[in-house]
Parts: sequence; C-alpha cells; structure tokens
Amino acid sequence: MKNQKRMKELVSVLNQWAYEYYVLDKPTASDAKYDQLYDELVSLEKQTGVILPSSPTKRVGGEVLKGFEQHKHLGRLYSLDKAQNYEELKDWFDKIKDIYPEAEFSVEYKYDGLTINLTYENGQLIKATTRGNGEIGEVVSAQVKTIKNVPLEIEYAGVVEIQGEGIMKLSAMEKFNKNHPEEQLKNARNGVAGAIRNLDPKITAERNLSLVLYAVGYSADKKFAGQREIVEFLKYNKFETNAYFAVVKEFEDIKKCIKDIESKRSSLDFLIDGVVIKVEQSYIRDELGYTSKFPKWAIAYKFEAEQAITTLEKVEWQVGRTGKLTPIGIMEPVELCGATVRRATLNNFGDITRKDLKVGSKMIVRRSNDVIPEVLSVVEHFEKSVDIEKPQFCPACGSELVELGAHIFCRNSLNCKPQIVLKLVHFCSKNACDIEGVSIKTADALYDVLGVNSIAQLFDLTAEDLYKLDKFKDKKVANVLEAIEKSKNVSLEGLIFALGIENVGQKTAKDLANKFGNLENLSKASAEELVQMQDIGEIVAQSIVEFFANPANIYTINKLKEKGIDPQFKKQTGIFSGKKVVLTGSLEIYTRGQATALIESMGGEIQSSVSKTTTLVIAGEKAGSKKTKAEKLGIEIWDESRFAQEIKKA
Repeated sequence: MKNQKRMKELVSVLNQWAYEYYVLDKPTASDAKYDQLYDELVSLEKQTGVILPSSPTKRVGGEVLKGFEQHKHLGRLYSLDKAQNYEELKDWFDKIKDIYPEAEFSVEYKYDGLTINLTYENGQLIKATTRGNGEIGEVVSAQVKTIKNVPLEIEYAGVVEIQGEGIMKLSAMEKFNKNHPEEQLKNARNGVAGAIRNLDPKITAERNLSLVLYAVGYSADKKFAGQREIVEFLKYNKFETNAYFAVVKEFEDIKKCIKDIESKRSSLDFLIDGVVIKVEQSYIRDELGYTSKFPKWAIAYKFEAEQAITTLEKVEWQVGRTGKLTPIGIMEPVELCGATVRRATLNNFGDITRKDLKVGSKMIVRRSNDVIPEVLSVVEHFEKSVDIEKPQFCPACGSELVELGAHIFCRNSLNCKPQIVLKLVHFCSKNACDIEGVSIKTADALYDVLGVNSIAQLFDLTAEDLYKLDKFKDKKVANVLEAIEKSKNVSLEGLIFALGIENVGQKTAKDLANKFGNLENLSKASAEELVQMQDIGEIVAQSIVEFFANPANIYTINKLKEKGIDPQFKKQTGIFSGKKVVLTGSLEIYTRGQATALIESMGGEIQSSVSKTTTLVIAGEKAGSKKTKAEKLGIEIWDESRFAQEIKKA
C-alpha cells in the first residue's frame, strides 16, 4: 500500500510537470529532477508489477502491433469546405450573416498534420483513432499514448470524443534528422503521418510528436454554448489547444486575423496551411447543419498555393476507372510545400492546347497541400520544345479512343486492364461492398494471375485460387473469402455506389436507393424522371441512363443477381412514415445526430431546409428563421418535449 501511494504521488507530480513543459511551455522542474522521480517510478513499477493507467512510463512505446483495428467514431469527423480567396470567404460569411446578424466567428490556425480522435470514458483515455473516412478510423492508441502532451487521464468523467491534429514541430524534426542521418525526414507533415500510421509505437515515440486539440466531436451529457466554452473545457482538462484563437463579428476583423496569421506563419515552429473560421454560437451551428461532407458553419481559408518553375520532360496518359484519359506531366523535380514534386496533372488535351504546353518548355507548376500539382502556364519555349500529340489509341489496351467534350475516353471497358483493376478496387472499397484486403496490388494480381476481369468474378474465387497469389497465406485467404461472402448482404445504396456509375457519389446513391427501391427500377429510369430528383442535374442523369444502356453493365448486374446480390431498399415504418422533417434550434434532450437517427428509423426523411414539401418541423431552443418560415407556410411544429413524448409512445 505504501508503494502504491508513493506511485500515485509520483504519477501526479510527473504528469503535472509534463503538462507545464509540453503544453504551457513553462517548466517548473529541471530535467534532472524529472528524471530522478521518473526513475523512482520505474523502479517501483518493477517491484510491484503495477502500472497505473495514467503513468508517464506508458508513453515509451510497447511491442510491435500486428495491424490496425477499425473503429466507428461516436461522432462523425467532417472535412472542411475551402475558400481559396477573400471573395469566396465573403460569400460564405454573408450567407450566414443574412440569416443570423448576431453571429460571431472564431478564427484559428489550420494545422498541417494528421487528424486524431481521442475517446475518454470515466476520465481515462480508452481509444485514439485516425480520421479514416470520417465515420470509421484506424485505432492508433499505442502510438498516440507515446505523445507526451496527450493526457492519459482527465477530470471529465463522461464519455467524450475530442478531435485534434497530430503535428511534428519543426524543431523536433530538425533534432530527429540530426540524430538519424540515415533516415532524414523531408517534411514535418510526412513525419507525423509516418509515425502515427506505423505498427511500431517505439518509432512514434522517437519522433517527439505533439497533439493540438480543437473540437469536441461527441459528448454523452455535456453541452457547449460555443467555441469559447469548448476551448475552456479543453484547457481545464489539460489539453494543448490552438495557439491562435480569436472571436470576431465583422468580416473585416476576420481579414485582419488572417493577415496577422500570415505575417506570423514563417516564424512558427509548426506547419499551418490555412485559417479555420467557425460560427461561434452552437445554436446557430445546429440550425445551419451539414452537407454530406462539410459543416455549413465552418470553412477553411487556404493560403496561396506555392509555385515553382520547372521543365516538362514528357507526358504520360493515365486511364481511369471510367476510361477517361488524364495527361500527367513528368517534369524536373522541384520542392513545393515541403515535398519533392515530379508529376503534375495537365487536366485534359483542351487545357494543354489552351496553355500552349510543350515538352521541353519551362512552365509554372503549383501545389496546394495534398492536392496533385497542376501546371499553370508556360514561361518559355525553346528551339527543342516539342508539341504534345493528342493520343489516338489507348496506351493500356490499344483501342481507338473517342472524344466527349473536353475529355478523351477508352470505351474498351471489358478488356482495358487499368479500368478493370480500378473498378475492382472501387467495388471492394469500404463505402461500397467493403471487401477488405483488395488493394490495387491485389486487384492487379487477380487480373494478371487469375484472369479476373469483372466484379462478378470476385464471387467465383476459391481458396485454391487465392493461394496462387503472392503473400496469400491461410489467414489472409480466409479473411478475403469471408469478406466476399459478407459483401453479398450489401445495402442497395452501397451496391449502386460500388457499380461505379460516373458522377454518382455516396449521397446520390442513397437518394437513388430511396427513390427506386431496387436496381431493376433504377435501370428503367429516364433522364427526365431522374432530373426531377433534388440534387440530380442533367449530367448526372445522363451518366445513369448511359450506364444502364450499356449491355456489359446489365450483364454484370445479372451475374450479381445469380450470386444472390439483389438488395431491395427497405423503407422504415413508424410514426414518421411519409413525413419530411426539419430539425431546427438547439436540442437539449437529444443530440442532432440522435434525433436524426430516431426519425429515419421510424420512417421519416430529414430535410435541411423548410419548403412547401416539409410536413413537420421540430424546434429546439432559439429556433430561428426555419421556424418562422414553417409558421408562415402553416407547417406543423413540435417542440423537443413533444418530440420526446411521441418517441416514448412509439
């Protein structure tokens, strides 16, 4: 008991010193004193065989992991919409101010690192994950626990998810490179990504990373009035928060903050690639809601992209999943945004002609963050500069190419390897049929070794087949076959997305499933019928019609049906059946996500705005313009108390 009491004292003191050193940057103990108490703690842990949950000795990195476990986030991690200039930012600002004149805006650094999601329960860090696709990430708890400014224990006892950015400070990278001459890191962004997504936590520990927290993605019982309260909560629980934080009301003040940040950028000890602007008040955030990808209440202002002058050496034509050819410029290597760049997109042949690009000419290339670099313009032609010829035949299969608008296509979808391989990968992806283990490398082998040239053939694969592939042993073979079998239960929206119809993303796939109920009905839909749907325009409608007019695609769908893959959309029934519901205001009993899930599970359809088609509005506290509009249109309105009562009755 005496030893354990002393261990608790040591853990408390050492964690406080670490917080002062790594978060506050105001150390109160010398390195020698810290090391003395740390060594005492290590000795006591060896004697007792006990390691307390928040012990700093857990940060040194443990054994090498076998793989990354998948984890479903409690709250979705959205991307941010981007404003490339002040005009785009002003448009976003004005749309919000027109509806909410009282709106305030927080302004923060946009750190350039790797998004991390921390889950705490009963005050203990129980899981750390990457962002992944926003809904499902990879568990990296062992790696993140080596980051010294991450508290393993916090005051708040409820279940909470906290979002932040893993970064490698420039001083830490410089020190790492000095101590590892054989393993030089080119930039801090890659330094943090490689350290977190590494199966050996000891490697993570060596990089001396930091984690900056900026959002609460999920909380079981705690509400926040706005970003100020979120930051206060994070600081109270000893998290390192954004180094820049301001709250303003006017657009000119946002511009002043951005200019202030730009002036400081070069002197910072970490990478930033922009500025994040968020609506401060939570009730306005709730009102504005989300698109399928972004919160409508936040935006990232992107710094001007870096540019360099280089020489175009040659052009390669890449064949994509839909058969579209994209010209890729191979150029003399240049440094942009901390990375060595050798390839840049030339977009299409029309762009090549318009910019007068030639092989051997000097050109300006631009790279912004992780976006593939693009060529802006020609600087100078030389006597040896050569025109770029428009391809007549597919570089992969030799088929004659066709031009459709500004783009060039290979229509040999049945025999063109890149199209087949990429279709296999897309079909197996997580948001499609979720057949884990089918990477581009595996899809290549399926095509080359086993002759798989259509998605339907995946369901004919046997263990004997898979053993013929390189590095496919018992466990991997069993896992892939199990995933293929499970994929037969794919939802209709998942299958529509998996088929790879051009211009049809996940949201459109969900809308089509809801509208048509099965593939048979969808295949008979006319362009006129499709454009009547919200968010489907003529281009998307034409893509759908053309897909189902292709006999090869119908053949594939029929083959899938033979394998038992013909999902039907099952509309939920309940008290909201047939109702189109709008949520507005700040909810106290339920989170916005919980209310949405309940309505959809009971047959309702969520709408983002009030219109003549809306049949019910559920209004929380501080409901604004949506409630006013509903009253004018004579639409039924429930408060949250009535909503909760109806749910209980059901």
